[in-house]
Amino acid sequence: MGNNKQVLLMVQAAIFAAVAMVLSLLPTTIGSSLTISLGMIPLTIFCLKAGTKWGLFSAFIWGLLHFVLGDVYFLGPIQVFIEYVVAFFFGGFAGVMAEKFHTEPDNATKNIVLAALIGTFARFFWHFIAGVIYWGEYAPEGWSPLFFSFVMNGASALLTAAATAVVVVLIYRTNPKLFKKNA
Repeated sequence: MGNNKQVLLMVQAAIFAAVAMVLSLLPTTIGSSLTISLGMIPLTIFCLKAGTKWGLFSAFIWGLLHFVLGDVYFLGPIQVFIEYVVAFFFGGFAGVMAEKFHTEPDNATKNIVLAALIGTFARFFWHFIAGVIYWGEYAPEGWSPLFFSFVMNGASALLTAAATAVVVVLIYRTNPKLFKKNA
């Protein structure tokens, strides 16, 4: 039975990553650098459902799907590794709230919001690092690379975390069975 559960979790991780990728393809960029990453919504749901280990796996797949679909902004191999492997992988840390989410049903909303914040900010921290190192030359005149990356990635993270938290809470309130742990 344990093997079947592992296979089921792998399949679910891949499905949630694919849904995250599809949502990533929707146009949500404001200006040249500000974006709302809608893919964090299904990723956060899966992380709350399955926990950190499987959330990290799903997030890793989501990052790799960018390569498959040719949706990668390439400035250099290390930049691509940071932004599409490391950053997306870290989005799976939303799963650190899974245990509390399942054991404290009265605090579900709070734990969903915390999961959205943790996963989003863990991911965007790496986009911030890449922004300072690689995207700084695109900063407006008078802005340092550090400030530019902080503003753009910070605002993107805030917008993404807010959208993720609101939508995931609404989904939970209308369909809590979606979040049920696998038997």
